[in-house]
Order: sequence, then C-alpha cells, then structure tokens
Amino acid sequence: MQKIPVLSRLLLGIAALSLIILYFVPFWQILMWAPQYPEWLTMRFWLNDITGDVDIINGLNHYIGMKHIQKEMFKEFVYMPYIVAFLIVTGVFVAFWGRRSGAWIYLIIIVLTGVAGMVDYYLWGYDYGHNLDPSAAIKVPGMAYQPPLIGTKELLNFIAYSGPDIGGWIVVAAGILVVLSILIDIKSAFLRARFPSLIRVL
Repeated sequence: MQKIPVLSRLLLGIAALSLIILYFVPFWQILMWAPQYPEWLTMRFWLNDITGDVDIINGLNHYIGMKHIQKEMFKEFVYMPYIVAFLIVTGVFVAFWGRRSGAWIYLIIIVLTGVAGMVDYYLWGYDYGHNLDPSAAIKVPGMAYQPPLIGTKELLNFIAYSGPDIGGWIVVAAGILVVLSILIDIKSAFLRARFPSLIRVL
C-alpha cells in the first residue's frame, strides 16, 4: 500500500490531537438579542453540558410554550465524548500507519460525523421550535421558533444566531488539515509519477 509523505502524516496527527481541546471548550453556541437584552443571551453547548443564560431563556420560552431546556434532555451528551475520543485515536493511528487509504477513510469519517451532528442538531431544533405547549400564554398562529441551523433568524422580537463556538472552529480547522494532508499526498504522487528520479523530500 502507498505510504503518504511525512508532512501529510504530521498534519493528520496535529488534526487528531487538536480535538483534545474539545473536552475543555464549548463547540456550539446560540445567541439571542432583543432590545431588552442588548448584551445578548447565550447558550453554549459542550461535549457533555450546556451553559449560559439557560434559566433566563427557559423563563422567556415558557410563555410561548417551548420545552424546558435542561442537560438531561440531550442524550447526545452521553456518547459525544466517546465519539471525539474515537476520532482522536483513529487519527493518531492513521498518522502512524501512514497509508493513503487510511487518510481517505479518516476524512470520510470526519465528514460523516459532522453531517450526522448537523442533522441531529436540526432535528432537535425542529422539535424544540415546533412542538409547543397548546396551553401557552402567548400564541402566534403559524409561528414556529426553530433556531437557525447556522446564521441568524428573527424570532418575534428576538434575533437568534447559531454557529460554531471555539470547539466547532477547531473541528473545522482539523478537517482542513486532513484535506490539506491529502492534497499534499496527491501532489507528491503526481511529482513522483511525472519525475521518477525526483527525490521525495516530503
């Protein structure tokens, strides 16, 4: 099996090990702004916890019939730390193994994990914003309160923003490093095929 360049292996190792930071920083955030809350209300998601102005947001959401947000409602908090651990161990193994197929498999795993995470977040947001208590004090016919998947959205008098937090951007950076490692391998393979006598320096 074809080995990848040393630089590609190094980038794979850095990408995998950088995910350790996810255990110490939030990976996603929802921010809410309104004239009465100019400092923004925050809700930050960690691998196994949720922090921020959760109590205030729950108090506001109660009037429009949204579910009470609490850590226990997120079953994902149970297995997310293990998923990240799997990505770290797999990435380090691929870096030491140094095979082209391993790098591609690792990239596919990262992409599929990211897609699964976004789908799961969308489904939670849909349920959270659409399944309202019919006895709520405030009812707006046809109105749903699903937070945006990514970006901003106007919800009554609030502007809600949803997007990556520190950990989320680290995941993006790790993915870019994996893609870069593969591109370096492709370029190295092209040069070796075009110039067989070229000494491999990467």
